[in-house]
Amino acid sequence: MKLAILSCSPHCYSTRRLVEAAKRRGHRAKVLNTLKFAIDVDKGAPDLYYRSKELSDYDAVLPRIGASITYFGTAVVRQFEQMDVFCANSSAGISNSRDKLRSLQILSRHQIGLPKTTFVRDKKDVLPAIQRVGGSPVIIKLLEGTQGVGVILADTVKIAEAIIETLQSTRQNVLVQKFVAESKGRDIRAFVVGDQVIAAMRRVAQGQEFRSNVHRGGTTEPVELDDAYKETAVRAAQIMGLRVAGVDMLEGNDGPQVMEVNSSPGLEGIESCTQLDIAGAIVDYIAAQVDFPEIDLRQRLTVSRGYGVTEIHIPEGSEYVGRTIDESGLHEQDINVLTLYRGTTVIPNPRRKRTLEPGDRLLCFGKLEAMRSMIPEKTRRRRRPKVMDLPAPEPV
Repeated sequence: MKLAILSCSPHCYSTRRLVEAAKRRGHRAKVLNTLKFAIDVDKGAPDLYYRSKELSDYDAVLPRIGASITYFGTAVVRQFEQMDVFCANSSAGISNSRDKLRSLQILSRHQIGLPKTTFVRDKKDVLPAIQRVGGSPVIIKLLEGTQGVGVILADTVKIAEAIIETLQSTRQNVLVQKFVAESKGRDIRAFVVGDQVIAAMRRVAQGQEFRSNVHRGGTTEPVELDDAYKETAVRAAQIMGLRVAGVDMLEGNDGPQVMEVNSSPGLEGIESCTQLDIAGAIVDYIAAQVDFPEIDLRQRLTVSRGYGVTEIHIPEGSEYVGRTIDESGLHEQDINVLTLYRGTTVIPNPRRKRTLEPGDRLLCFGKLEAMRSMIPEKTRRRRRPKVMDLPAPEPV
């Protein structure tokens, strides 16, 4: 396998370990500076130039895109995708994860634990927003912050209002987030590769510091996650469109709560903590995938009028629960089940005798008109009725 590692820091620990792991396994690996590419777009011939020369062929790309070059970096990854080169993380996944608000918005649609979060611009909305997340103390986060920079704990509402007003006056976008008191100074970093958590560590803040980032002086300890944390980490990475990710979670009373999904997680801290060969696991995963590049089915099938690909959900109480795929009648409607997703388990080309369960998701190809009738109408969450102060009744 010929592997391109996109990185502007060829001598940093993570990049060096990835190159070393690839070469140890007999692969060819080259570090390419993301900013030295030129992107050529032409009819039927997307191409890339590197340092003004036409780029040679690569089997796979591992993006290590820094936050400061997200726009150009994801454009380069997107061009590799158009050239049918396997990319360990998609351009859309990197873009989604890099924006804290966007990533939380995407995750909020799914059954993933999240700290209660709000985003406001108008000064009048700040106080109601703080109250909605549970009141002070609250966490205030810059949307573009990394490594704990731009994360502030406000002990009182007045302090929170002052901080938000100051940051907004400098044109900074900020999130207001519930402070999970039971997890103060601690979080979990789960390292996801493919559909598995291959390593995990707990990060613990030191002294009065509430941020547990290693760059803030936090210490680490290896941890064995239970199934709930593993499933949450893998699902979060999958939802974001990332195959290699660091998922940061708080240990809440109600279970794991995802804070962030990192598309370029560092290797030094978790390899030193767990003594595991994380770089090797990443390279092994990529090598196993290069022979089966993903195809954008939705894009390819636009020429098939009346046919397409969609995901059908089987909710609790559905008429399909308890039936086999054969008994569901899908085949008779010219609908073929390509893949069944059950939790974090992926079942490709499922047998027609397999019984459907609540929560199953079916990736199907078939007649769009037939599949449209199977998708339930969108339902909005009912708001709680407001309690109004009514005048006391007149005495009889």
